[in-house]
Amino acid sequence: MSDTVIQVENLCHSYGGKDVLKNLSFEVKKGRIFGLLGKNGAGKSTSINIMMGFLSPKGGVCRIFGEPSHSLSPQTRARIGLLHETFLQYEFFTIAQAERFYASFYPKWNPAVFRELMDKLGLPDNRKIHRMSCGQRSQVTLALILAQMPELMILDDYSLGLDAGYRRLFLEYLVEYASRYGTTILITSHIVQDLERFVDDIVILDEGRTLISSSLEDFTEGFRCYGLSAGGGPALQADGIIARVEGLGDRQALYSFGSEEEVLEHLATRGLTGFTLAPVPMSLEDAFIGLTGKY
Repeated sequence: MSDTVIQVENLCHSYGGKDVLKNLSFEVKKGRIFGLLGKNGAGKSTSINIMMGFLSPKGGVCRIFGEPSHSLSPQTRARIGLLHETFLQYEFFTIAQAERFYASFYPKWNPAVFRELMDKLGLPDNRKIHRMSCGQRSQVTLALILAQMPELMILDDYSLGLDAGYRRLFLEYLVEYASRYGTTILITSHIVQDLERFVDDIVILDEGRTLISSSLEDFTEGFRCYGLSAGGGPALQADGIIARVEGLGDRQALYSFGSEEEVLEHLATRGLTGFTLAPVPMSLEDAFIGLTGKY
């Protein structure tokens, strides 16, 4: 059996004649935690809408567990836990009512998983969801997803409205759950630094295209930032091996997948010599901004 859970190949989509996905391609392997990253408007939510069959792509293919995403069988849908752009739709429910409602749709429902997280939350079962804080609602939602015992979880911007503590709690529970049950997870977030200790693999989108698709380790080790020596030298441009140049006053930073020697050799071929490059440590967020830009 294939270990590919999600296959996206040359995916294209448009709204009103404007292309939002342009030959997007990546794979999510079984048991991996996959980060789908991109700035606002890069195509993340459109990609997830296609994965879940809410949209049919204009071109290319998207398969979930080997089935076309726009015609998933009920049996395959039952294997997927989804958090899509918000937490709960039925906020007039109490905690107990929400559990009974959701449990009726999932034959593998595990009440012990739901109860474990609700006990930590410390709220009575008769508390209505609309009377909870955003962070508390996020924990109810997480418990409802985990108790489904999904083989694949798709979490679209789980961080919306959450403070640092609840975001950390959300991710720590996911990590422990995925480790215990071997669950495959695809996650998006506008808070890139949250995912640095969490994801195994990433794809970075830019204007609907795949910029990077790799393991997190390969990306953070292979993408580098170099600061120019004092004085800065002439203004440089992104060109070939140089992915991006950022300037601030007389300082410049070069972003590249090349080594220091390769960058210097590249500059020399363009008649630019006499530079001293200093490697600059980067977080995942730094590297993401260095690759995609600030605007």
